[in-house]
Amino acid sequence: MGKIAFVFPGQGAQHPGMGKSLYENSSAAKALFDSAEKHMPGVCGIAFGGSEEELRQTKNTQPCLYLADLGAALALNEAGIYADCAAGFSLGEIAALAYGGAYSAEDGFKIVCKRGEFMQTASESADTMMTAVMKLSPGKVSEICAQFENVYPVNFNSQLQTVVAGERTQTELFKEAAKEAGGRCIDLKVGAAFHSPYMNGAAEKFGAFLDGFSVCEPKIPIFGNTLAKPLSGDIKSAMARQIANPVKWTDTILNMVESGVDTFIETGTGKTLSGLIKRIAPDAAVYSVEEYADIENVYGSVHNA
Repeated sequence: MGKIAFVFPGQGAQHPGMGKSLYENSSAAKALFDSAEKHMPGVCGIAFGGSEEELRQTKNTQPCLYLADLGAALALNEAGIYADCAAGFSLGEIAALAYGGAYSAEDGFKIVCKRGEFMQTASESADTMMTAVMKLSPGKVSEICAQFENVYPVNFNSQLQTVVAGERTQTELFKEAAKEAGGRCIDLKVGAAFHSPYMNGAAEKFGAFLDGFSVCEPKIPIFGNTLAKPLSGDIKSAMARQIANPVKWTDTILNMVESGVDTFIETGTGKTLSGLIKRIAPDAAVYSVEEYADIENVYGSVHNA
């Protein structure tokens, strides 16, 4: 058996009840959520029983997803399953770095709360949206984006799925052009044009905020979004830059496979990353842990491999 990688999902996977079974059954996950409650009173209530509208607000989404993501990873550790390396998609990178020991779980929560606030503020400055384009190559999607003002390819999810972000009217026109080219578009459950120039202000504020934290070299390789390689050196700058730059997920997974990873475990909410990885690296074993009950299945599969 090769290496095991944990992958931490980002926005779009949120739903009421996320992390609840982990909180109820894992002492490590419970300690994580309880610690967060002291910093952001009510966060557990939002994660476990908040409305779809509450969870759609970036300032709420990011803290809740961070807890669900990291809580699942800590619960896996309790069960004796550890990652040799990790990666996070967008905000999932904050959880991945906490898991890798770049900073404490508590500092990671403080960081993700501010990240969410800055991005929420940036999202309110323009009417923007994001849409996933299927059935077209990344090159073709980029080519169509270039025909429109303020529309950008921002998430390179797989060989035939690219997410686009931009000003709403222009993005709607882009969708028509993409459909004419044979593509299929699905709008994302997010409230802004993340990973695009619309987030430049948020990235700048976030970078300044990170100056108040100590960020160390991770104890295991954490593959970053913008370069698709392990983060090292000036990690704070990479964390800030990521907000306003594309997520190179396809390259990230391929580079992880090349480094020896043959087993991926998605930790947290949903199975979006699992689906993408199965398309990017069809020979890899892929599992997801959203509920506490999922851990038993993963444990049996991993230890029998």
